[in-house]
Amino acid sequence: MATNVADSHTNNRAAVQATNDDASASKLSCVKKGYMKDDYIHLFVRRPVRRSPIINRGYFARWAALRKLLYQFLDCESNISEQDRTKKQILSLGAGFDTTYFQLQDEGKAPHLYVELDFKEVTSKKASLIETRSQLREKVGETASISRETGEVLGDHYKLLPVDLRNIPKLDDIISLANMDPSLPTFIIAECVLIYLDPASSRAIVGWASKTFSTAIFFLYEQILPDDAFGQQMIRNLESRGCDLLGIYDTPTLLAKENLFLDQGWQKAVAWDMQRVYTKFIEAQDRRRIERLELFDEFEEWHMMQASCFFIFPFAKRKEKIKGIFKDFGFPNDQLMTGATSAASP
Repeated sequence: MATNVADSHTNNRAAVQATNDDASASKLSCVKKGYMKDDYIHLFVRRPVRRSPIINRGYFARWAALRKLLYQFLDCESNISEQDRTKKQILSLGAGFDTTYFQLQDEGKAPHLYVELDFKEVTSKKASLIETRSQLREKVGETASISRETGEVLGDHYKLLPVDLRNIPKLDDIISLANMDPSLPTFIIAECVLIYLDPASSRAIVGWASKTFSTAIFFLYEQILPDDAFGQQMIRNLESRGCDLLGIYDTPTLLAKENLFLDQGWQKAVAWDMQRVYTKFIEAQDRRRIERLELFDEFEEWHMMQASCFFIFPFAKRKEKIKGIFKDFGFPNDQLMTGATSAASP
């Protein structure tokens, strides 16, 4: 029995890692169609594919919302001199082949420290690509130490490190190795990561982050609503590829996701489904631009798909810091943090 359980975990882990390649290919499809700009994602894709319009639009919505929140975080003190601004950090959990750091470098918006964590199988491949691609190598700094054997990149402002996120003591060691300062404002990213873990591990990671970082935002994007028709089909499709959403039934709704964070010590949690994010948060001119890119007639499926995914961003515990540094952060009409309340869409 123990062997069967171990084999199951190993198979699920490999299947989940394979979704990284799918995500990179989908992002490249968006770039080629003009939905978004990314000068680096093609370096991580071996076999480009053309995704359907509904997939392209979905990836754009996810990218645009995260990018807007990141800009809010990074620009929150733009009205004061650069030398007086608070240093900021970004921590990406299960980062895969994400290229956000390289894009922020080009835009002149990179934080003081950007740290990416993933399984060693993933970080080793990424480290190898960074080492051999001059476009990536120059962005991490000439003095950066790169090891494809250990799956590590150690630069002054960028770190790529291998870890199993379920190993909480190891996470503490990794934060120390990355020279992260737990007292600095930190933006934590987890896109379709915790949903693949067992509920106890997800709670442990959320609790660890709350205890570790005194002033932080935790950005979570993942699936919800497993019991409606679209959710059931989504689960069947993923299970056919060996990817079990181990946490979806433990937190199946927006409110349950918010409570996951509030119960683990976060000051506030705000969750919106992607339909609301798309219509109320993403800029109207961006929506109009991308809606002209491709013929689109999958409106019913689009609305179901958008309802089955969501964004949530809980805030850490120091209320005076939240009201000061992050007073203009968040979704519309919810930017002043006032306490441990929730704002799930009705």
